[in-house]
Amino acid sequence: MKENGPPIIFALNGNQVFAKELAAQLSAEVGIAETRSFPDGESYVRIKSDVRDKRAVLVCTLHEPNENILPLCFFGKAVRDLGASSVCLVAPYLAYMRQDKAFHPGEAVTSKYFAELICSFADSIITADPHLHRHDALSEIYPISNRTVHAAGHIGDWITRNVDLPVLVGPDAESEQWVSKVAQKAGSPFTVLEKVRRGDSDVEVSVPNIEEFRDHTPILVDDIISTARTMIETVEHLKHLEMKPPVCIGVHAVFAGNAYQDLLAAGVGRIVTCNTIPHVTNEIDVSDLFSDFVAVLDEK
Repeated sequence: MKENGPPIIFALNGNQVFAKELAAQLSAEVGIAETRSFPDGESYVRIKSDVRDKRAVLVCTLHEPNENILPLCFFGKAVRDLGASSVCLVAPYLAYMRQDKAFHPGEAVTSKYFAELICSFADSIITADPHLHRHDALSEIYPISNRTVHAAGHIGDWITRNVDLPVLVGPDAESEQWVSKVAQKAGSPFTVLEKVRRGDSDVEVSVPNIEEFRDHTPILVDDIISTARTMIETVEHLKHLEMKPPVCIGVHAVFAGNAYQDLLAAGVGRIVTCNTIPHVTNEIDVSDLFSDFVAVLDEK
């Protein structure tokens, strides 16, 4: 049966803005808790709100999973011990999706083990655009109630509102499916770079029908901006083709190491991301994509 009443929403470290937006959409209580580290690095968790018989929603993006997973597990188990009727994890970015099989003898299948950790305290999970590789659905890894939401529509809306004469550009043929979805939402044309390899270090890159798009602003879109090497390489190609400085858009702002600074230095016009990972580039709020699922959580 479905639970009655709004949930109580807790923001783990760094997730306060996202949790506040979600709570406002659901007219939900924002829970009060304390989390900190002892001098030896161990985690301290104290739940100060009454959670008995309430649906506890934990908002925790997982871009730094090794740092966040233990406090999250302790938090989830604590609200269970205090009588929460169910626990939902809102993970705008979900880590440990890459290693979903043993490629070499003895390798740990970390996506499976990470899912087992989360399922040890959570009854349900929702995330945005997980980086699925050899799986067709999140349910193949997470046997609990789950949902995947997609940011393409919100990205398309942002492009419509903020860019005149956009053209979406994919760096290669593999990106066409993702880029075409965003282009459809934005009502904009799209193209994919064509690469002709003439030798090991001789690659000619072109934009099909480039004269048609000469006055357009190129939009580069990817689900995760991690090292940013693909975007930087694409920006360099567009500069050689004398196109306008592009707008780079990512769903998840991982930006490993100096990736953000390197992408800025490449000569982009603007960098924009969704708020699945807190970052200075966050301009696209996707919290509303999570509200329907959280509002109708099933009691376990």
